[in-house]
Amino acid sequence: MDDVRRDLWRPLQGTSWRYLAVLLPLSMVTLWGLIAWGYQLDRGIGVANIRRPVFWAFYLVDFVFWIGISHAGTLISAILRLTEAEWRKPVTRAAEAITVFALMIGGMFPIIHLGRAWIFYWLIPYPNTRLLWPNFRSPLMWDLCAISTYLIGSSIFLFLPLIPDVAQLARHAKGWRRWVYRKLALGWTGSDREWHALERAMKLMAGIILAVAVSVHTVVAWDFSMAIAPMWHSTIFGPYFVVGAIFSGIAALILAMAVIRRTMHLEQYLTPHHFNNLAKLLLLMSLLWVYFTVSENLTVWYGNEPKEMMVFGARTRGTFAPYFWTMVVCNFFIPFVLLGIRKLRSIQTAIISSVTVLIGMWLERFIIIVPTLSRPRLAAAWGSYSPSWVEISITVATFATMVVLYLMFAKLFPIISIWEFKPHDRVPER
Repeated sequence: MDDVRRDLWRPLQGTSWRYLAVLLPLSMVTLWGLIAWGYQLDRGIGVANIRRPVFWAFYLVDFVFWIGISHAGTLISAILRLTEAEWRKPVTRAAEAITVFALMIGGMFPIIHLGRAWIFYWLIPYPNTRLLWPNFRSPLMWDLCAISTYLIGSSIFLFLPLIPDVAQLARHAKGWRRWVYRKLALGWTGSDREWHALERAMKLMAGIILAVAVSVHTVVAWDFSMAIAPMWHSTIFGPYFVVGAIFSGIAALILAMAVIRRTMHLEQYLTPHHFNNLAKLLLLMSLLWVYFTVSENLTVWYGNEPKEMMVFGARTRGTFAPYFWTMVVCNFFIPFVLLGIRKLRSIQTAIISSVTVLIGMWLERFIIIVPTLSRPRLAAAWGSYSPSWVEISITVATFATMVVLYLMFAKLFPIISIWEFKPHDRVPER
């Protein structure tokens, strides 16, 4: 056990020049994104090219994308914890951290999308002296409630398994780290009563967070399906969005694990066996995704309703066709070939598939939102859209912010749960 603790505590000690060489440039990208947002607040939402008829664009694409990424922790940690799958232990904390950070980033976009972001608190349903309440039919209010609930629950779900590890760190750390770890340990002593309470709390939170996660992305899907807009008014959007969220979440987790494995030299803990299991899950979600995609487009094509066929044509053979078919190749053909053929399935092919899936899932969100808005039911209201430098800057900054938050977390806490991982749990490489 001492060898395990020494290996997993090693990344917390000292700061190498490689770490700073990655952290500082990404922090500058994040700062540039904040400057772009400040420019938007000063000049108005028009600088983001959000105008009639495309009022939802990059910001809503990013919002749905990052909320989807947050499902990584839900699937890997909550479901596998409830089913007591042993192989999950080295990957749960990496997944739970992705959930919290992706929610923090995604939850900012409803505020970024507001013209007057400084009065975002008007969305909160609270009694006030003006006797005014928010519009309960507004999707923004329900998004705020759903994401806030999910973020609080996910933070608790991440924090609970950290308690035993930070209690150990508090006994060995020095300076400000010791003070932080002692506060986070909440007086943990490791008694049988505390262990029993912790196990019960984690299983309870796993069940709660699983239900909340599904409901959150269903609420996001309702933002679209409640509107009587071409190719949005569909009852399939709820499960379709949940499947897509889990799909992109697994891809994000595989990438995070690959980087952790290589940079922190944890090859003996994150073995090919773990990547093989996650690759199978990614392949399964790819098949489910293509089923829902075919179902959505097949019913539109067969129904042949003129307004919907205009959007369908723009997606499949018009202006947006390159994005649509790139999405299909990235989300289905590449994972199906690389992961479906057993001889080709490896850590490298899992990484390649994950990269293509993340690209494809971002394009899927773009394909859902922009073509429908640019071709509303009234042909006289049709328009076009192209992103501005403000939108592109903020979008790129979100990816940089995700990496920065993850790097800082990995420098403060063990990325693999030490108390759950015992020496005999190591799976031999295959």
